Amino acid sequence: MSEHRFELKAEWSGGLDGTGHIRAGNLVSDISVPSQLDGPGIGTNPEEMLLGAAATCYLITLGMLLKRQGILTIELNSEIFVHSSPAMKVDKIIHRPRICIPAHTSQEITDKISKAAYRAEQTCMISKALKGNVEVIVEPEIHLSKE
Repeated sequence: MSEHRFELKAEWSGGLDGTGHIRAGNLVSDISVPSQLDGPGIGTNPEEMLLGAAATCYLITLGMLLKRQGILTIELNSEIFVHSSPAMKVDKIIHRPRICIPAHTSQEITDKISKAAYRAEQTCMISKALKGNVEVIVEPEIHLSKE
C-alpha cells in the first residue's frame, strides 16, 4: 500500500469579509466567502471547492467505469446544497451525469451503463470521505445518439 501526499498553501487577510489565495499543484485561486453568504465573492470558496472535489472524483471514476463499455465522453452537472441556519452545513450534493450512447446499444449494455453511474459514486474516494455527513445523490440521464 502506498501513500500519496498533496499539499496546499494558503494566505488569508481579514474576517468573513476578507480575501485570500490558495496554491495546490496546478490549482491557483483567490478565495473568499461567497456572495450568497454575504461575503465578497472573490475567487472560489469552500463550497465550490468541495463541490469541485466531489464532482471531479465522481466524473473521473465514472469515466474509468464507462470506458469498459466504449463510452468516452460524459457531461456532468452537479449541485451542492448548503444551509446556513441554525449553523452552516452542507446537506447534499447531486450529480447529474449525461451519458450519450449509440442508438443500437442493447438493453443489457444500457443497464450496465446505468449501474456504473451509481457505482461510481459508491467507489469515488471523495464520496467515501463524505459518507455519513453529506448525502450524495446520482441522477443519471442516458440518451441515445442519433447516429
